[in-house]
Amino acid sequence: MPLTEQEIAFLKEKAWLARRNTIQTLMWAGGGHAGGALSQIDILVALYYHYLKVDPKNPDWEDRDRVVLSKGHGGIGYAPILADLGYFKQELLKEFNHTGSPFGMHLDMLKVPGVDASTGSLGHGLPIAVGMAIGARLKKKSWRVYCILGDGECHEGSIWEAAMSAAHYKVDNLTVFVDRNKHCIDGPTETVMTLEPLKDKWLSFGWHALIIDGHDFAQIGGAIDEALQTTGRPTVIIANTIKGKGVDYMEDDPAWHYGGLDSDGMEKAFQSIDRMYGKA
Repeated sequence: MPLTEQEIAFLKEKAWLARRNTIQTLMWAGGGHAGGALSQIDILVALYYHYLKVDPKNPDWEDRDRVVLSKGHGGIGYAPILADLGYFKQELLKEFNHTGSPFGMHLDMLKVPGVDASTGSLGHGLPIAVGMAIGARLKKKSWRVYCILGDGECHEGSIWEAAMSAAHYKVDNLTVFVDRNKHCIDGPTETVMTLEPLKDKWLSFGWHALIIDGHDFAQIGGAIDEALQTTGRPTVIIANTIKGKGVDYMEDDPAWHYGGLDSDGMEKAFQSIDRMYGKA
């Protein structure tokens, strides 16, 4: 069913909070992958606050849906959402990436409740997700698997090997989001190594493929609903996003693939996020 206006308003409020909490965590950590963390937030918010079958009080529940954040450097924007959901105390984020903290820059599934896969070496998350999806079938379980890829990560050959296997095994309980912010650490993806026509590539590998605005909750929800109704093949949702979304001085700037903030930069980021959500 399409998201209602009330549901979209709720998701926008959670996205506002997630962006502010990501900036705060970035400040506590002394730096992080700000741009890609902010571009993925609306996708994660839609999944975690509306679609996923999960239980934060029982993070190892066998029948839960699985999420693989293959672009593991986005962990600094993932952990605040898990904290808000109650997987762990938000107070712990003050030690993000500090010595002795359970939170490294790439989240460890053995240390952070709610994380289903340890990622960070790009290209590995989709193979893991395909295995999880096949595992659900072998166990006769109904859980679904969602995998979030970076678009720069799609330069990796292992992504396409996994895509080929997912189509071959018809894992229709797998949905992939490509966070298509069009930038990677070395600059624009189309300059580093052309990805387009990206949708046609996925189609040629036997996937159901969609292109959406990755910051529009109605479109995100519609795409997830379509994936849920698609049988016989996996679905990829290419979500056009903006690197650094919400912080005006970070948006579309590859220099913010990784960066740190002083107190002035943090305050300007908060003000920009508040303006975007009509709270300034």
